Amino acid sequence: MKNKKNISFTLTIYFVLSGMLSYSQIDIRGKIKQKVEERVEQKVDEKIDEGLDEIFNENEEIEAEKEENNEENESQNQKDNSSKPQEKTKLESYTKYDFFPGDKILFYEDFSQDAIGDFPALWTSNSGGEVKTVNIAEGKWFHLNGKDAVYCYSKTINFPDNFIIEFDIIPDVEYYHGITYTLYQEDIENPKEINDDLYPGLKGLHITLKQDGWITKGYNNVTNADWLIGESSTNPVKLEEVNHVIIWIQKRRVRIYHNGGKALDVPTNIYSETQFNKMLFSGWDANSFPMVTNLKITTASPDMRSKLLTEGKIISYGIYFDSGKDIVKPESYGSLKEIAKILTENPEVKIKIIGHTDSDGNDALNLDLSKRRALNVKNALMKDFGINSDRIQTDGKGEIEPLAPNISIENKAINRRVEFIKI
Repeated sequence: MKNKKNISFTLTIYFVLSGMLSYSQIDIRGKIKQKVEERVEQKVDEKIDEGLDEIFNENEEIEAEKEENNEENESQNQKDNSSKPQEKTKLESYTKYDFFPGDKILFYEDFSQDAIGDFPALWTSNSGGEVKTVNIAEGKWFHLNGKDAVYCYSKTINFPDNFIIEFDIIPDVEYYHGITYTLYQEDIENPKEINDDLYPGLKGLHITLKQDGWITKGYNNVTNADWLIGESSTNPVKLEEVNHVIIWIQKRRVRIYHNGGKALDVPTNIYSETQFNKMLFSGWDANSFPMVTNLKITTASPDMRSKLLTEGKIISYGIYFDSGKDIVKPESYGSLKEIAKILTENPEVKIKIIGHTDSDGNDALNLDLSKRRALNVKNALMKDFGINSDRIQTDGKGEIEPLAPNISIENKAINRRVEFIKI
């Protein structure tokens, strides 16, 4: 009996141990499998990381190389650009210059007849002023350097209803608050050689050029009426630079052009029946002393179509060049556009463009300059307005066909012109 129990116990222990062993084998296999999988996964992750690192490092090298090449290219471009001439301003950028001067010059002043250091002979003032030269522009300049001063042109000018005023001005310093150009109707019963009234004459128009814009003020002292105000911050004058200002007066309407576009346009800025006959500059800021030159007043908007088709000739003062240069300036857009319009609407018409100069300088150089100017006007009509070259001939006469004796600055301005002849 005792042996049976021992055998039974032994068998029990055997089966238990066998089960434990089988379980242990299963557990070990599972652990081995898990460890193998973990190890394989780890190796795969390591290889992926290595691959990604290589890709990222390669991309970084590529980007660094690109950046280095870009810097080299930019540096080379800067060198190339510095050695290239600056591109000329295109006429198209001045499309808002829709005016074109007429064929009569009413007034011109560039102070060329005055000695450096003198007060200009045809002007008067209640303060100081002198003619100077400047290092940023050619010619002579009238320095309005008196404090709280007015600068009056001595003679009367019979302005028509429609005319254009132009002048160059250099505002002097950054505390520049403005200089005022005034057109007014002189009181013939109470004329003043030096009119320092705040609102001179019977009626008038103040045009104030400021660092931050423009203010225009039409006034009427006869009826003590309210001011007719215009104001704009568009295209203001630039300090210590040459600014070419153009003012178009058309009865009661005032338009100002500057720096590539229209700066101000006020349809009723002048009292009706105002007859301008005098002009002056005045300073509103005691510390403001600008310089001015190249004042020109012309008639405006002639019937160019009739003159060319009927009379066969247009005399234009609306084609602009720098002194001694042959490049057509963008301010010429309005005049060129009108000529192109006539040619486009009349395809059978052909023209000859003739350049003319005054008598200053060498005769042969003036002749050559006039020919080059005429040729560049032709090129502008072809390039910017699509006129065929076979419809335009060019020539230059230099100083040999003056319209007036070259004995005054006004007459010389009359002789500097471009003519369009129907052929």
